[in-house]
Amino acid sequence: MQKVILKVEGMSCSACSNHVEKYLNKQKGVIDAAVNLVMGQALIHYEDDLTIDDLGRFIEESGYKYGGIYDETLENKKDYTKSYLIILGLLMVLIMYISMGHMLHLPSIPFLDMMMHPVNYAITLGLLTIPYLIFGFDIIIKGIKNLIHKAPNMDTLVTLGVLVSFIYSFTNLILIILGHTNLVENLYFESVCMIILFIKLGRFIDKNSREKTKEAVQELVKVTPESALIKTKNGPKEVTIDEVKVRDILIVKPGMKVAVDGTIIKGEAHFDESFITGESLPSKKSKGEKIVAGSINYDGIVEYQAEKIGPHSTISEMVHLVLEAANSKMPISRVADKVSSYFVPIIILIALVSFIIYLILGFPFNTALIHLVTILVVACPCALGLATPLAIVIAIGEEAKRGILIKTSETLEIASHIDTIIFDKTGTLTYGTLELSEVFNHSAYTKAELLNIVANIEEASSHPIARAFEKYKTSDLKITNYEEMPGIGIKASINKRNYLLGNRKIIPGANDFENEEKSLTEKGNSIIYVLENNKIISLMGVKDILKKDAIKTIKKLKEMGLKTIMLTGDNKNTAHNVGKELDIDEIIAEAIPKDKTKYIKDLKETDHKVIMVGDGINDAPSLTSADIGISFSNSTNIATNSASVIITNERLESIVSFLDMGKRTIRNIKQNLFWAFFYNTLMIPIAIGIFEKWGLKTNPMFASGAMMLSSLCVVFNALRLKKGNDDKNV
Repeated sequence: MQKVILKVEGMSCSACSNHVEKYLNKQKGVIDAAVNLVMGQALIHYEDDLTIDDLGRFIEESGYKYGGIYDETLENKKDYTKSYLIILGLLMVLIMYISMGHMLHLPSIPFLDMMMHPVNYAITLGLLTIPYLIFGFDIIIKGIKNLIHKAPNMDTLVTLGVLVSFIYSFTNLILIILGHTNLVENLYFESVCMIILFIKLGRFIDKNSREKTKEAVQELVKVTPESALIKTKNGPKEVTIDEVKVRDILIVKPGMKVAVDGTIIKGEAHFDESFITGESLPSKKSKGEKIVAGSINYDGIVEYQAEKIGPHSTISEMVHLVLEAANSKMPISRVADKVSSYFVPIIILIALVSFIIYLILGFPFNTALIHLVTILVVACPCALGLATPLAIVIAIGEEAKRGILIKTSETLEIASHIDTIIFDKTGTLTYGTLELSEVFNHSAYTKAELLNIVANIEEASSHPIARAFEKYKTSDLKITNYEEMPGIGIKASINKRNYLLGNRKIIPGANDFENEEKSLTEKGNSIIYVLENNKIISLMGVKDILKKDAIKTIKKLKEMGLKTIMLTGDNKNTAHNVGKELDIDEIIAEAIPKDKTKYIKDLKETDHKVIMVGDGINDAPSLTSADIGISFSNSTNIATNSASVIITNERLESIVSFLDMGKRTIRNIKQNLFWAFFYNTLMIPIAIGIFEKWGLKTNPMFASGAMMLSSLCVVFNALRLKKGNDDKNV
């Protein structure tokens, strides 16, 4: 199976995207297709015997333009729409003055006076309408195509309204030229112009708003430099990114950006990785550690070996994850999709029935026509089409900027229903590496001096505990008589002083530090005894310590009403010590992967919605079993995780942000759908003329303006997702 993201041009409402999606899914070899209106893209999973050209042909056959494979460089084409809108907007002022100036008792243009020179008046308005027809020609063509393909959409409604008004007005224009000047008041050229202008203006604003939702993707793409400094026999040489190959040795100097993903082989420096982790503080990297393309080197010269380039880089993987999520379908969106598929044909039917009824009741033809055109224009389902995809794209883009990658939009909807969250312990709630947690110092040394002695002795050891002391070495001490005692500890001498470091077995007999031992043990520490010349000078506690934001995160999750559970393979004492410190609701220890998966499945069978948070490797089965799996990434293996959410900033509290965004997104979508449905429910009866006797009526010009405003309401409401928690009080 293959997958690809293709550009689809010309879609204007949910009926468009629904039609393309349905057409693609009907094609042999297409496993699944999801079309996103806001992004103008189609995420397609297809069988190996199909080609990209085949998929492009399917898009063209559906009546829309195939724009090629999505290009991460996002090259912007010059758009003259704004200039056309300004020119035609100014021209609209002239048209309105000519056609309606007399209603406001404004001075008329002598040779264009409606009553004195009806032929001049009619011909002038007819000619001034031509630029608008040219400007809106794409709408008319698409509207006709969609009608032919039996997939009527917003363009179809606008096209029918515009063509009916224009043909009726043009017919009257011919009759006026032939002498029937009494028809001069039955011209609706200004309505044609106004409808096209408002529709185009609405789409221009809408397009600009949609472009803002792609900022996260654009920012990710722009972080990588265009060139790299490669190491050669003749010294450093600047090359383009395209020239870099895997295993090339590259150089990054202070102030430069890392060109491609790689591993440091020489030097050390602090790197700004805020674009991918969300962490503002620079991170120190040295030999053997990985660095990511786009990171900024602050203060050292580093040589690194290129490992991931082009489409395999971390940035490319992030971009594709964000795009795939934006193009996936959220269950709630099916409501709008289903409604839209029936909505347009029903509106056309309502408009025709209304037109016929007005004629049967004896109303003038032009009155029946105005109602027909108004119904067609006012009911355009543009707002309905934007309601769901716009909110999804904004939410996923915003979370990506915070270092939270969401693989599917469905995950956001599930997040709003979660009631239970399960954590693995090691590497999830804790750092997964042993750290020095507490020191009891009974020597004449300062704490720093004591730790420097221990760090120097432990330096030669391969035991995992030794790593806990590395950062405490402040100077080199001469070590002699070094000897490791398996299962016990280490012997060494410094300046003729003999030292023993190890567990309780190194103590010759009873000691006076039982209270300290008990304190360290109760807190889940492994105890390192330090003896100098056979005298205990220190007890040091080493343990896998909690992540700095673990307690705060658990507290916030409980405040949100979620049940918190720790499900770990670690021993019961250690697990309960950690769980007690975190105040977790339930602790399950000594669980093998099979036990974890069964426990999660049992919870789901009792109608619980479950999140599993783990390291993405040992916890892969349970991550997959949960409703949502959340994994932390080292930012170089993003695409290989089993989870549906990947947190690249390594912060536990990002889980709270993700859950909050899920709830706010669903609330925002429901608001959007309400206003879209409310608008059509309110405006269609007004357009039919049901409330005219109470003075409530409209016409095609106002209808096109109202339709544009309804779309803008949805756009601005969705953009509120960018403003943190502002919409919580709505």
